[in-house]
Amino acid sequence: MDLFWSGFLRSLGICLWGMVGSLILGTFIAACRVSPIPSLRWFGTSWVTLVRNCPLTVVLFFMAFGLPEIGINQSYYVFGVSALVIYTSAFVCEAIRSGINSVSAGQAEAARSIGLTFSQSLTQVVMPQAFRSIVPPLGSVIIAMFKNSAVVGAFGVGGDLWSVYKNLTSAQGYDGLPVITGVAVGYLCITLPAAAFLAYTERKVAIAR
Repeated sequence: MDLFWSGFLRSLGICLWGMVGSLILGTFIAACRVSPIPSLRWFGTSWVTLVRNCPLTVVLFFMAFGLPEIGINQSYYVFGVSALVIYTSAFVCEAIRSGINSVSAGQAEAARSIGLTFSQSLTQVVMPQAFRSIVPPLGSVIIAMFKNSAVVGAFGVGGDLWSVYKNLTSAQGYDGLPVITGVAVGYLCITLPAAAFLAYTERKVAIAR
């Protein structure tokens, strides 16, 4: 149980770092995608197109084995979390952009007419209205990211729930079925409360019809 508990905390840390990083990076990419500056729009579109169409394992291998070739060396934990953030940011970007596009264009035009800059109109006028539409798709992206963290763990981060499974079955000879069941329960303890919180948030911000 000590191994399971330490593995659970390690996996939870991966999930939390991945969530915070992908939300920050995804919001920035979404702002680039709706920016009036063509070069920023091109950057945002290229990022989403490239990252979203690559498997997570490819991004992980690029981070862990490609970057050291050009002199960038970090631990597998840093590379794994970074890959998870980069991969998830593309989906976060599209969830946020869909919410922005759901806001009437007249709102942004009215903001510009009173002298607000693009960043001011986006953060003070458009995003508060888009939040209601963003929550459902963004929640699905975050839950998927939590589950993708298992791939990061299996990649060799160490100390997470997947490492606990390999340690108990390979090194200590425990039966595989009860151990993998414990690993599954550990991930459920992360995803189920997150899903419940997101469902609660969605109900709170839903527009009454």
